[in-house]
Amino acid sequence: MFATRFAPSPTGRLHKGHAFSTLTAWSAAKAAGGRFVLRIEDIDPTRCRPEYVAGILEDLAWLGLDWEAPVRRQSDHLDDYAAVIERLRARELLYRCFRTRKDILNAIGDAPHGAMEAVRPGPHSAQEEARLLASGAPFAWRLSLDRARDALGEAVWNGMTFVEEGEGPDGETGPLPVDPAAAGDVVLARKDTGVAYHLAVTHDDALQGVTHVIRGQDLFAATPVQRLIQTLMGWPAPTYRHHRLLAGPDGRRYAKRDRSVTLAELRAGGLTAEALRDELGFSCGG
Repeated sequence: MFATRFAPSPTGRLHKGHAFSTLTAWSAAKAAGGRFVLRIEDIDPTRCRPEYVAGILEDLAWLGLDWEAPVRRQSDHLDDYAAVIERLRARELLYRCFRTRKDILNAIGDAPHGAMEAVRPGPHSAQEEARLLASGAPFAWRLSLDRARDALGEAVWNGMTFVEEGEGPDGETGPLPVDPAAAGDVVLARKDTGVAYHLAVTHDDALQGVTHVIRGQDLFAATPVQRLIQTLMGWPAPTYRHHRLLAGPDGRRYAKRDRSVTLAELRAGGLTAEALRDELGFSCGG
């Protein structure tokens, strides 16, 4: 069955761009007689707040949307992601990385062949890793592209694709090839929470039976690394449908920091849900 989702991070109030994205996904599910899933992606403890979760539910209800219950909150399921990390670690596909963001940025500046090598820092030496572990230094788990390529084999590695039913930023559509190395040795488990976005989102899409990932073009570049994780884990490959991004009269994309376009502010100013849906191109009937 067709299933899609809206998966906001509760780091601020929803704005017009979020309304367009969720209406796009919700309407697609309704048109297909399928499922619409709401998921709260709140694995960042420094930015996610309970009041924003409440605001998301309030805004979407105001828009007239409905969704499956219960709503999955990622922060309630850290053990699920830890189990996936352990499976990847047992296959020796991950390595500990104690480097800070500053260390990585400095490495990019020093890299003789450009930034791509710099985002593949590689494991520490055994001696250095032992010293850092003994000191109690925090570390992230990075996916080793070299080991992933060996595990999958050249045919699978070079033949990875995804289906784009929407449109990428440069008009990309249809069956598209994937460059699994595009994101480098991506972090799959952060130092603070033990999981990172790419792993959590692919895990939950598979767990919740999401068949169509409908999202903005700003996330088009995330698709290759997510397809790589899906392939490594044997998870189904959803169909992708990227949509245009909304911008204000000044040509700038809507952002959470701009309170004037949040749904809460628009509602307080007298805008009705019906008027907003019509403005965004969605009739009140869905």
